Amino acid sequence: MDIKEYFARISYRGPYDKPDLATLTDIFQHHIQAVPFENLSIHCGESIELDLEATYNKIVRKKRGGWCMENNHLLSWVLKTLGYDVTLLGSKVYVPEYDAYADEIDHLLLKVVLDNKSYIVDGGFGMAYQIWQPMELVSGTDQPQTPGVFRFLEENGVWYLEKVKRKQWVPNQSVSTSHNVDKEVCRRVYLFTLQPRDIEEFRASNTHLQTAPDSLFVTKSMCSLQTPDGVRALVGWKLTEIKYNYKDNMDLVEIRILADEEMEKTLKEKFNVTLDKKFVPINTSRLSLF
Repeated sequence: MDIKEYFARISYRGPYDKPDLATLTDIFQHHIQAVPFENLSIHCGESIELDLEATYNKIVRKKRGGWCMENNHLLSWVLKTLGYDVTLLGSKVYVPEYDAYADEIDHLLLKVVLDNKSYIVDGGFGMAYQIWQPMELVSGTDQPQTPGVFRFLEENGVWYLEKVKRKQWVPNQSVSTSHNVDKEVCRRVYLFTLQPRDIEEFRASNTHLQTAPDSLFVTKSMCSLQTPDGVRALVGWKLTEIKYNYKDNMDLVEIRILADEEMEKTLKEKFNVTLDKKFVPINTSRLSLF
């Protein structure tokens, strides 16, 4: 594995001799705009492995994306290689339709300590809840970013991430949108503790999420990528493109339903993804990703 090859993959040409917050933020932003959050392997007959070499080969050499356990595992290697103090953490994702968090840890994120301050670095959540900058680990403080206002709340050693959303302007309202586009203002994202984790602790979750019949990742094919001014996502056959803060503190949301024959071209042109095997899109889950 070669850090310069990784930098070429994310088109990063900045300095990396000083492990400071500015460098961390710059590398992180290049990563999320180059490496999609995607589960396409599940839907084209491939398995998702936790081995770091396999993840490196997939994301860096094959120019694919990955889900949290791939993106953040790779990022942890990158940051450790550059001299950052990195700890793996496990979180439980919030499911609004159930008004509940997952029973077991199902999301990997990173804690980075810089100048005696802790930051959460998460390059593997995707969609519209993807943070764009490392977040300082402080409770109750709004941390405005381009996608919206994020904040942590801490209670008895458990940390909660929330995002305050803007209203959305959807020009083609005839296409079905999220279950609560206008009603939802503050959205819980996940909870976590500061207990250090090892990648092996995610092996059961990694297997379950790609094999369980009721897993969101089995019932929805998805690929999302952050853009300079928003995010685009292909979920099943639905292509959603969001421009953040388009006007009057509203996000512009454009939605199009694709035909089967458009999928391959769209993955290549919108996400820079080319698959080795035949992709079979699916969207049978009622759970919303927005």
